[in-house]
Amino acid sequence: MTPPPFMSTAREREAWRWLLQRQAPDGLHDEPAFERWLAADPRHPQVYAQAEAVWTLSAAPAARLAQEESAALAEYLARMDAPRRTPRRRRGPAWSLATAACLLLALWTGGWWQPEHWLGDLRADYVSAPGEVRELTLADGSQLVLDGDSALAVHFDAQQRQIELLRGAASFKVVRNGLPFVVRAEAGEARVLGTEFEVRRLPRETYVTVASGQVAVRAGEGADLPQAVLHAGQRVAFEGGRLGTPEAVDSNAALAWRQGWLAFYQAPLGEVLERLGDYYPGRILLLDAELAARRVTVSFPSTDPHAALNSLQAVLGFQQRELFGRLIVVH
Repeated sequence: MTPPPFMSTAREREAWRWLLQRQAPDGLHDEPAFERWLAADPRHPQVYAQAEAVWTLSAAPAARLAQEESAALAEYLARMDAPRRTPRRRRGPAWSLATAACLLLALWTGGWWQPEHWLGDLRADYVSAPGEVRELTLADGSQLVLDGDSALAVHFDAQQRQIELLRGAASFKVVRNGLPFVVRAEAGEARVLGTEFEVRRLPRETYVTVASGQVAVRAGEGADLPQAVLHAGQRVAFEGGRLGTPEAVDSNAALAWRQGWLAFYQAPLGEVLERLGDYYPGRILLLDAELAARRVTVSFPSTDPHAALNSLQAVLGFQQRELFGRLIVVH
């Protein structure tokens, strides 16, 4: 089920043009012309009021996104155009508002920037788009499945086989050939000789889940660091140099995404929506911390994020609003 576009008429597009002009920090707009536009059609004031209501709802998440993306975007631009860049002036609140407005405008026109992804993708060997699951065979015959909105780099040499997971998740079915097979993510690593397992990077931590065989996991790259040896049906998390305690997990459910399904047992809604965001061509923002902690047990196809959200909404009773087909605000 695909929802209709958020703005389907020229009247709505005109209303948003006026709104963005009037919200700009420079205040460069023609107020008399705006008043004439309002008076030209009795439907204009209503359409403009609706646009203002959406702006009020979306201004906070847009500003948050602007803050998250601006540093990565600046670094990306600096790398791509370093010789021509001029020193940046200090930017204040007005620039943040302008960036938020530009973000909304980019969303409205159908675009979506995620510059931290662009930057990482410059050194990726394999990348998947949101909603795309890629099956690949590596040079040594090992098989990997790349989850939606993921990227990794491959480094094979005579001493070891190394994978760097730049974002997202991948599962691996490793062929034994005598060389260590190491997957690095964040600052930690998972090291195996022959097994089937998944590594998943989330914003706050990284998980390693084992479907068969054994995997040694460290929260850093030093050989002298403590490690956890995982067996089939176990997973462990690490973040910031700290290694968690291995726990039992249904590895078939955890890796069901390879067959197009997402399954969760007593998982926080925030975690569920983070995973669902890998299959949505934009961003899903959950604005309620209490709602994010609500635990759910659900299973649904990964191919239709809107249907999954509607099912969760029916159970939990939250509100959702899609903006421009690229941003879903849940509260």
